[in-house]
Amino acid sequence: MPTQPGYPAPPAPPQPGYGPPPAPPQGYGPPQPGYAQPPAPAPGYGQPGYGQPGYPYQGGQPVPPAQPARRTGLIIGIVAGGVALVLLLVCGIGGFIWYRQSNGGGDGDLSAVVNYRETNPDALSATHVDAPVSYPMTPPAGGPHFPAWQNCNGDVYTAPIEDGNAVHSLEHGAVWITYRPGLPAADVGKLSTRVRGLSHMMLSPYPGQSTPISLQAWGYQLTLDDADDEAIGAFITAYRVTAAIEPGAPCGGGITTTR
Repeated sequence: MPTQPGYPAPPAPPQPGYGPPPAPPQGYGPPQPGYAQPPAPAPGYGQPGYGQPGYPYQGGQPVPPAQPARRTGLIIGIVAGGVALVLLLVCGIGGFIWYRQSNGGGDGDLSAVVNYRETNPDALSATHVDAPVSYPMTPPAGGPHFPAWQNCNGDVYTAPIEDGNAVHSLEHGAVWITYRPGLPAADVGKLSTRVRGLSHMMLSPYPGQSTPISLQAWGYQLTLDDADDEAIGAFITAYRVTAAIEPGAPCGGGITTTR
């Protein structure tokens, strides 16, 4: 059809095999050959391939710094553990010292102990009697005795006690410390400290004994002149409870009367 006067010429028809060119993406120019659209940056970070400023970057991932709270907790734990260890050591040493003191130590010389179990075993009969007994040693260190025992739970007697009751306590494993009347009060105090508060122990004066101090367990005896003698502690350690001929027998529940 011929073109009408006053009208522009119509557009040329498209060539076969070609369509209109695609519209370019918004915000970008036409894509260049060989390039794809750039990747979006990782959320919360700056440019791709870089961690947040101030963070180390390893293996393609940002590594945040150690938390101060964790370091503080670790330091507190180490300090607390050290304090606990020190306390355990102090308590252990203190307990050992207390045990040594309560048992007298145990480093003294016991070569002077008379062992009646070997030298005079016939004198150590455990028969119960009602009448007083004449013992071959003074104070007695075993033999026939009264049915009731003297209370020996760390008891400190200021007056003499009956031999028959005291010997029964030795049968139960007690150590009986005796002293000659007139021993200085300071020495009596030292002996009392050895006895008071310790089971299977008792102390009393004993008129007529030949030495200032004497220690008795069932079948054993040691005489001394000095209240500071380390043999006192050694004797207690060696024979308290272990010399019993009735193992497990109590020291409580006995009589507490004196002469």
